Amino acid sequence: GGVPAPAPLSGGMAEAEQAPVPAEEGVELAAVIGATVPTGFEQMAAEEVQEKLGSASRISKDRGKIYFEVPAQSLPQVHRLRSVDNLFVVVQEFKDYQFKEGKEDALKDLEDLVKKLPWTNPMRVWELNNSLKKKKTKRKKQNLRSTASKEKLNAEGGEEGTDQQEASTQDCAQNAEGVEPAGGQDTEEPQGVASRNGEEEDNEQSDAKEELQAGSGGESKAGEGERGAGDPKVLKFRVTCNRAGDKHSFTSNEAARDFGGAVQEHFQWKADMTNFDVEVLLNIHNNEVVVGIALTEESLHRRNITHFGPTTLRSTLAYGMLRLCDPQPTDIIVDPMCGTGAIPIEGATEWPGCYHIAGDNNPQAVKRAANNICSLLKKNENKESSSSLGIPLDIIQWDICNLPLRTGSVDIIVSDMPFGKRIGSKKKNWDLYPACLMEMGRICTPGTGRAVLLTQDKKCFAKALSRMGHIWRRGQTVWVNVGGLHAAVYLLKRTWERAEEKRLFW
Repeated sequence: GGVPAPAPLSGGMAEAEQAPVPAEEGVELAAVIGATVPTGFEQMAAEEVQEKLGSASRISKDRGKIYFEVPAQSLPQVHRLRSVDNLFVVVQEFKDYQFKEGKEDALKDLEDLVKKLPWTNPMRVWELNNSLKKKKTKRKKQNLRSTASKEKLNAEGGEEGTDQQEASTQDCAQNAEGVEPAGGQDTEEPQGVASRNGEEEDNEQSDAKEELQAGSGGESKAGEGERGAGDPKVLKFRVTCNRAGDKHSFTSNEAARDFGGAVQEHFQWKADMTNFDVEVLLNIHNNEVVVGIALTEESLHRRNITHFGPTTLRSTLAYGMLRLCDPQPTDIIVDPMCGTGAIPIEGATEWPGCYHIAGDNNPQAVKRAANNICSLLKKNENKESSSSLGIPLDIIQWDICNLPLRTGSVDIIVSDMPFGKRIGSKKKNWDLYPACLMEMGRICTPGTGRAVLLTQDKKCFAKALSRMGHIWRRGQTVWVNVGGLHAAVYLLKRTWERAEEKRLFW
């Protein structure tokens, strides 16, 4: 989509050089990285990877995932990607895995697979990733304790169900043909090997906790079974299985349990559901099987926001929406219903050459957004840069239908419209949407202006758009998953038509 905006890699290379990869026999350690991204934005994530890392990506058939290969020393840059939620290193991928008919046989095959997998290099990548994390954790520990408890309160009811779970978690697969119901929580598993059911909150809740314990057993080399369980340095692990498809004779709980048992035996690790060092991922999508090791313990989408509202948008989705409208330097970008400010904050961080204006009619939201901006400024100061930089972003309380902005003065509008679920109502949307589109059309530059709007109330939006067809032309539509709700992101282009002036005094 258009000319990619230049993204400063803030001294990426320098950082990478400080952590030399132990070169065994002088071989360059390469890593195949899997990344989960907001569904619908796979292509955009692939473009970002190409642009910032110079690697081509494969977009998985299992929606919401991409795969790419990088030298292991590029890990710091991989963690700075803006479009990805979670990262894992691929141990091995099977494009067409033949599952046995019977449950016992199928599970036995998965167990036997563990011994045959090429674990060595992926574990080295995991260790390198851990040593990078340690550096970060040292700096973060102080700040974390205070925010951990706050975040917990806010994460509940946050509209941030991690996408890959809804998309591919064990039994709530997209292909609803004859999918079995989600199994219960796996309390009865002897190995205590986790398998996530579609409970979005599941890992969100423990994020902050885990961060504090990050890499507790990190230094210990992943010994291929040369350590007794009595040794305090034994790594703790859990297996998470995401399964989608209706051809399997087993549940993801069973797969996680048996595969986990074999992992435990193979490495002599200790199973621990909550306080684990290593998370082994078993992703099964029809006949595709991917085994990986997690490189992120808390989703990267939690990067900018410290004060969550009832419907805080994930930063990764905000990035995808902004990227869709291809911001150019000097563009003025407005989010007229900014909520806690996820979109403008992401915008100001990634496109500092533009000017970002955030507004909302709810004083509470404006306060939260202001707090989020303050946290971001503090974070920038802490980066020990000699000059503490401000960010090109302002926040205002205003009325969406009467914006205090001059006609035709705005280049881009990016907003998450009220869904009518947690905020507003479907009924109100019938009046609100056309009024919004009208006012957005007024402030947007004719001919070149564009808007990217996210909504779940697709019927109402389509109707409003048909009434405003003279000022807005529909471009692309991206179907996304927002906290389990099926929503759409619309790219609209402003026509050359003049919007009628509502106010005589202008």
